[in-house]
Amino acid sequence: MKPLTSRFARLLPGVLPSLLLALSAISAHAQTPAAAVPLPALQALAAQEQPALLKTLQQLVEIESGSSDRQGLDRIAAVVSQRLKDLGGEVTLLEPGADLYRMFDTPEKVGPMVLARFKGCQGRGKVLLIAHMDTVYPRGMLAQQPFRIEGQRAYGLGIADDKQGVATILHVLAMLKATGWKDCGEITVLINGDEEISSPASRHRITQLGGEHDAVLSFEGGGGPEGPDILRLATSGIGAATLSVKGRASHAGAAPERGVNALYELSHQVLQARDLSDPKVGRQVHWTVSRSGVVRNMIPPTAEASADVRVERVEDFDLIEAELRKRIQNRLLPESEVSLSFERRRPPLHATPASRALGATLTTLAAEQGLALVVRDVPTGGGTDAAFAAAATRAPVVEGLGVRGFGAHSNQAEFVQLDSIAPKLVLVARALMALGAKP
Repeated sequence: MKPLTSRFARLLPGVLPSLLLALSAISAHAQTPAAAVPLPALQALAAQEQPALLKTLQQLVEIESGSSDRQGLDRIAAVVSQRLKDLGGEVTLLEPGADLYRMFDTPEKVGPMVLARFKGCQGRGKVLLIAHMDTVYPRGMLAQQPFRIEGQRAYGLGIADDKQGVATILHVLAMLKATGWKDCGEITVLINGDEEISSPASRHRITQLGGEHDAVLSFEGGGGPEGPDILRLATSGIGAATLSVKGRASHAGAAPERGVNALYELSHQVLQARDLSDPKVGRQVHWTVSRSGVVRNMIPPTAEASADVRVERVEDFDLIEAELRKRIQNRLLPESEVSLSFERRRPPLHATPASRALGATLTTLAAEQGLALVVRDVPTGGGTDAAFAAAATRAPVVEGLGVRGFGAHSNQAEFVQLDSIAPKLVLVARALMALGAKP
């Protein structure tokens, strides 16, 4: 038998080129930061990831998780928690605490939050990703609009707002894991279960986390079905005003004069508070809901009206509340009692130099991959949890990194656009690579 060294020497000329090529590739991969992963490779990876994301969407949509459905929220939180653990996150399930901000529509049992932390190994940047798993739909509506795919659209209750956001985060993290990328300080994920009711339990946690990170990316929908993709740097603050009137009941036919008509007083109050809007500064006060009385032939003893409030300046909340409290002192019926409840449901999100800079970076990244991205720095009336994150930080906070869709809060037509999924996965992955390397 010939010595092994002799046999190896004889084989070496044929093996060496392939061996050197393999070693070169391994060495290059080890030395090249993940931010340098070629764009075509990321695009191919995103295309491979899209079918799995659609399966995730179906799984999430088929769990009914209305904001007051604690059983459904527990189910979806368990699914999201396990998926984040499988991706390597340190996961904590957080219950509402003593800092819960109770509002008129806050359910007795508010949904949980899922918090996951992914530690990097080289970079220093810390990025917070937020989305929500609750919907506006009560239990039982799933049967009327089950998950389905038709052409370039996937339909389902809550699919656009905001289960696509949850799925986008999960599958971007899966893509990054597949590349071996860890060039960051930390990626934190917070998925809350109370966004649709103005985040009574999660607002303080979101604010705290916003102050601990170098950037905040929020994953509400990223535009309409026809495009372009929309990134939002500013949103409105949202409030609610409720006028309550206490009168006195009496027989409407036999003794109307003994009553105090709460409906008359409420009408007077609404009419004298109808001019509080000022579009020039983005202030809107619109009376939208009212109720009164018990039966037709009784002078109504009670009445109530609610107004939707939108502001672009947080100080306008104080202005509106003070003006309403002043005006309710002027009563039509002196014997009536009028009270005001005023809730600050969401602060406004303002565009800042930092968020504009991040918006410009995202626009550049999008252009490199042929994605049309429009950055909006003026509010259009909607609100966002991202505003809570911005309350305690100078770091950039942006909204709209989810996929495009339509029909949120609709029982017939809520869908996401399939051809927007892979491009958005690529954009978010590249954004995280850029943000993770340095704070």
